Order: sequence, then structure tokens, then C-alpha cells
Amino acid sequence: MKRLSGLSIMRRLILELSTLTPVMMITISMGVLGFLAAIAITVFGAVAIGAFIGEITFISFKGALIVMGVCAVLRGLLRYMEQLSGHYIAFKILAILRDKIFTALRKLAPAKLEGKEKGNLISMVTSDIELLEVFYAHTIAPICIAIITNSIITYILFRIHPSFGLIGGLFFIAVGLIIPYASSIYGKAAGVSYRQTFAKTNSYILDSLRGLKEILLFNNSEARLKAVNHSSEELNKSQAKIKGHEGLVRALSDLMVMLAILTTVFVGSGLYESGAVNFAQYLIAIVILAASFGPVVALSNLSNTLLQTFACAERLFDLLDEVPEVHEVPGNQQITSNEISYNQVNFEYPNRSGVLLEDVSMTIKKGDKIALIGESGIGKSTFVKLLMRFFDVTSGHIHIEDRNIKEIPTKSLRKTQTLVSQETYLFDETIEQNIKLAKANATREEVIAAAKKASIHDFIETLPRGYDTRVGELGGNVSSGEKQRIGLARAFLRESEVLILDEPTSNLDTLNEGEILKAIKENSKDQTIVLISHRKSTTAICEKTYKIQDRKIILEA
Repeated sequence: MKRLSGLSIMRRLILELSTLTPVMMITISMGVLGFLAAIAITVFGAVAIGAFIGEITFISFKGALIVMGVCAVLRGLLRYMEQLSGHYIAFKILAILRDKIFTALRKLAPAKLEGKEKGNLISMVTSDIELLEVFYAHTIAPICIAIITNSIITYILFRIHPSFGLIGGLFFIAVGLIIPYASSIYGKAAGVSYRQTFAKTNSYILDSLRGLKEILLFNNSEARLKAVNHSSEELNKSQAKIKGHEGLVRALSDLMVMLAILTTVFVGSGLYESGAVNFAQYLIAIVILAASFGPVVALSNLSNTLLQTFACAERLFDLLDEVPEVHEVPGNQQITSNEISYNQVNFEYPNRSGVLLEDVSMTIKKGDKIALIGESGIGKSTFVKLLMRFFDVTSGHIHIEDRNIKEIPTKSLRKTQTLVSQETYLFDETIEQNIKLAKANATREEVIAAAKKASIHDFIETLPRGYDTRVGELGGNVSSGEKQRIGLARAFLRESEVLILDEPTSNLDTLNEGEILKAIKENSKDQTIVLISHRKSTTAICEKTYKIQDRKIILEA
């Protein structure tokens, strides 16, 4: 993917602020006034000296001291208001961006997320977004503040004498623009490398924690530890490059500030000797210049942090710009699944060679119970993924009633279908909450009824807290078979028209399998069932059995 330039990333980040423009204007105004107040403290110190020696008459020595005191108080108040409004913007926009990221992930799921590392995604929605706070709270406003403040200072210096204005303008541009821009080009690769390595390390550690039991059983801990240490070393190397870059930028900035002051002293001495300026003007010019580099130095110091910030922003924008495999259809119409028909359907996965399903045509009537059998990897799960529109067919079409599945509102389609897969995911919540995932407003009685149908109620009752027992992370407190039965309980609670079962009893013994199949048969008389299985015994509840062979679907006798 083509890498975006820093200006392109900054432009897009700024566009995200459109709804918060009024608050940003307040932040910039408070920042400009605050810096002017801070500069005025030292400037009026020089004015007080000028008034004391009699070269300044527009204000008295005491008056200059009073102005210094007022400016000191104002500086604190203005700085507080600037920080308050700036951080309000930052945390508000982070919430907006998180919402956009989760919306994008929902649209990309499941097809586009199958190959993405979960640790990488976690890093993106947590630490990457958090780093954008630097840009919104400490970058946009400081840039505007620096431009406005230093433009005002340049004008004031020019009014004292054009030479002072020229010196100030040139050095302000060098410190606030040239050094940060040049250094960002030089150090961008290090920032991108650091964020990529950080994300990979997150993914690897998350994967290791999930597979900790297998790592210990197969004595693989040393190899894993070496890999983590290697990632840490790579992170340290990237961090060292970034810190070296930071030191160079600060050294150059400090050097430019000192050169600016020395140039002003040297040029000002010549102007004083020639009578072009008096001593008070000469002193004030030096003080103003020395005190006014704060805004542009802040920009220069930001360049190092912005390397990582822009790298994070680029990763987020890559995700937001990714095109979903399937575009959702808006709406929420009521639909029925009295007839499902596959018409000359062909399918091959994107970025993979070879057709998986070829010229598939079949009709499923309401209440039909059909089974799909065949070897692994020949397209059984793909068949139902097309029905659920996780992917779109390559050619041909699938109809529900008389409507092409591509034209049916996505929410409506989801309501009519329930999938029970061989790997049931449980959230780290209570058993009741996990079952109620299928129907959020279900009563406890409805949950119990669904659990009884799935033959899991008796087990739940033996637990210390019953339905209020937490299942643990990744359902670690229950067995694989219990997970699968909780998944079946969800399906029974949902009561959708089409029940899709992908190896529903793969984690159950023969006795429990019989109970589950009996429950499915007794409680799904009016439902359409599409069952995928390797076991012949599982297909006994179905009226028709189809076999996928050579990319075709064949009805078995």
C-alpha cells in the first residue's frame, strides 16, 4: 500500500475536527494570548529599565512593573483555558475515531478480518488511537498559535527596526518549519518501523498467552521467550533511532535560537552605534526575540512524537479506507425464508487461485432438514457463508423467495438466520449473559428453557452461582463440549427461521451427541436446518444429504 505523506496525514486528521472547530478557535485564541502575556512579562522588564534610565516615556517604571504582574496572572489563566479546551477536543475526537474504527471493523467482518492479526487490531484501537491525542491536544493548536504569535512578534520587531523583523522572521521559519519538516522526512521510517514492530509484538504475546497450555505441554517456552526477546530488541533499536533523532532536532533548535540572539546582538550594536535605534529599543529587541521562540521551539520538539503519531494515523486510515468484501444493504424490512435457491453459483475466494464451488444449483424449502458432508476444505462451510452473505458469489445468484440475497437488507437477513459453529466463542461474562447474546431482552425463564433444550441446564445448576457464573476469558472455565452446548442454547433462544449447524456436536461424546440431536429434532420442527458434519450419525436428523465432490453438490441416495 502506498505510504501517505506527512502533510496528507495531517490534512486528513484536521478534517476529522470539522465539528469541533469553534472549540479549536477558543484553544488557539487562548494560546496566542497566553504566549503574548508570557513574552510581555520579560519585555516589560526591559521597558521598565528603559523607563528607569529615561529613554522610555510612554509608561513609568512602576507602571511597567504592574503590567508585568498582570501579565503573569493572565498567563496562568490563559494557559489553563488553552489546555482545558485543547484536551476536550483531543478526547472527544478520540471517541469519534474509536467509533469509526469499530464501525469499519463491523463492516469488514467477517471476510476481511479472517487474515488479520488480533493483537495488531487491539494495538490499533488502543495505543495507536491514544497517540493521536498528541496531535489533537499538542499539535494543531500549537501550529496555529506559533504562526499567529510569531507573526505578531515579527511585526513588532519590524516596527522597532526592519532589520530586527527580518532576523526574527528568518529564524522563526528555520526553527518552526524547516527543522521539523526536514527531520520528519529523515526520521519517518523509524516511526513507522517502531509502530509495526510494536503491533507484531502485541500479536505474538497475545497468541502466546492464548496458547500457554500448549507451550508448556510441548516444552516450547524457550523458543517463545527468544522470539519475545528478539522483538524487544527490535523495539529498542527503533526507539534508539527515534531518540537519536529527537536529540538532533533539539540540538539544532537550540543552536538556531542562540544564533538568532547573537545575530540580533551583533546587528543591533551596529544600529545603536549608527543612531538608528536607541539603547532601550536595542535592549527590547533582544529581549523580545529571546523570549518569543517558545511557540516555534514547541513545534520543533513535536517532530519526534509526530513520527509515531503519523505512523499510527496512517495505520488507522488504511483500515478505514479498506473496502469491505461485502457491502451491507441498509434497511430493516421483514422477510421470510420460505424458499432458498442457489442458481448456477460459482465461487472462489479473493486472492486465492481455483474455483471452490462450481455451477451449484439447489432449492431449500421452509422446514427442510438438509446435511452437507464431504472432506475438509472442499467448500461445506463456504456454502453456508454464501447463504449468510459473509461473501458474495463470484457468479450466479442466491435467492430468498424472489429476491436476490444481495438486495435484502443485511439486518433482516441476520434476523432470519442463526449459526452454531464448531468453535463457540464465549465472552468473559456470566453464562446467562452469554446465552442472552441471542436475545438481549430474554427473561431468565426463557434462558433456562433454551438451556434445557441444549442439555446444559443441569450442569449450570451444579455451579456455585448457577447462571450468574462467569465463564472466564475465552470461556476458560468451561469445557469445549459445554461451550458448544451454550452455543446451541443461544440458537434455541434465537428461534430464527434458518438454523445453520457447522459441526454442532464435534466436541461432544456419543451419549451427549444423541441428546443434542434429539433436542434439535424436537425443537426445530418448523425451522429450516442446514447441517455440516463429518459424522454420518449427526446427519440422521436430516431428510436429505448432499455431498460436495469435485466442486459440485450431489444429492446422495
